[in-house]
Amino acid sequence: MNSFFSILKISSLLVFIILQTNCTNGQSTHEIQPGACQTSSYFPMLQGKRVAIVANHTATIDDVHLVDSLVRAGIEVKKVFSPEHGFRGIAEAGQKVDDAIDLVTGLPVLSLYGNNKKPRKEDLSDIDLIIFDIQDVGARFYTYISTMTYVMEACAEHGTPLIILDRPNPNGFYVDGPVLQPEFKSFVGLHPVPIVHGMTIGEYAQMVNGEGWLENELKCEIKIIPVKNYMHSDFYELPLRPSPNLPNKNAVYLYPSLCLFEGTVVSVGRGTELPFQVIGHPEFTKGNYYFVPKPMIGAVKPPFDNITCNGFNLTDWAQKMNENSAQINLDWLILFYNELSEKNQFFNSFFEKLAGTAELRKQIEQGLSAEQIRETWQSELKEYKRIRKKYLIYTDIE
Repeated sequence: MNSFFSILKISSLLVFIILQTNCTNGQSTHEIQPGACQTSSYFPMLQGKRVAIVANHTATIDDVHLVDSLVRAGIEVKKVFSPEHGFRGIAEAGQKVDDAIDLVTGLPVLSLYGNNKKPRKEDLSDIDLIIFDIQDVGARFYTYISTMTYVMEACAEHGTPLIILDRPNPNGFYVDGPVLQPEFKSFVGLHPVPIVHGMTIGEYAQMVNGEGWLENELKCEIKIIPVKNYMHSDFYELPLRPSPNLPNKNAVYLYPSLCLFEGTVVSVGRGTELPFQVIGHPEFTKGNYYFVPKPMIGAVKPPFDNITCNGFNLTDWAQKMNENSAQINLDWLILFYNELSEKNQFFNSFFEKLAGTAELRKQIEQGLSAEQIRETWQSELKEYKRIRKKYLIYTDIE
């Protein structure tokens, strides 16, 4: 049987709005245009279809939200599915997101970060196809790729086609970190990939399909609308913060290294103006910077609320990312472990899920250097890179 996408034919003049946008960003000499901007490539597929959208606040065409654009174009949007942080992107990390009604459009918003992480059969009963458009940051523990996987699985189970509007990966210029081991599979890591996977969300979807990572090795019928003029060597700056505590490019660049601290007693600056750009602890004495976390949007109960934390401001390091070697920085993690006195309390049970392995914690406790630890990753990274190559859409870094 031919698929929905292969039999689609445009046989008449369709009345829809082709949005004229700049839709550009990035610091390269060519203009990068996310998949959502390629309206002529996917608006015709939506005519006469009942559509659901998996999106958050980053799903925009210029400054207009994708959902608003589709409604204006006369597309029958039935509902929205929202990921972690919610449809409007204001819920803090780990906070349960409830179903709601979108105040702007009146559409039902069904949470995929509450009681259900996967669309149910009844959720898809009145849907002909789904559009997925969420800006990712290229780290395994950033949960949007897990949400996409469960959406793909639901689509595969119920024969619902999925259109993925691809977006650049702001950390797509390198691949690094330990590869996740099966026993540490969780919502912050579903697949055997390194912490920095080096793929766009569209490329990642192709790998999930191709490697048989969906339940029962199902295949999802996907159509990817690619990014125009993007290469993996691009240093792409996001036009919007992808989640409350990644407010700028510095935080995005530092996130793959600093998120590991969320499995320790060290603060990553939640509750400050520099989340994921500063690190500190009240008992740390080697730093040259201090901060005092306080409750705010996206960090209602920050660690060390109203307590002075001593440590480092890492924004200078992030701003020189293209000059620094593109890799996860383990030196900061090792330094804090060595300097804080309560070694048996430094790590918590979340650390292994973030690392995707029990080995990293053991290696730090055993006193291995960053170079020694990195050496143990290389054979699995080599195999992962071989697999990754099969699914790339854009010019690679190597």
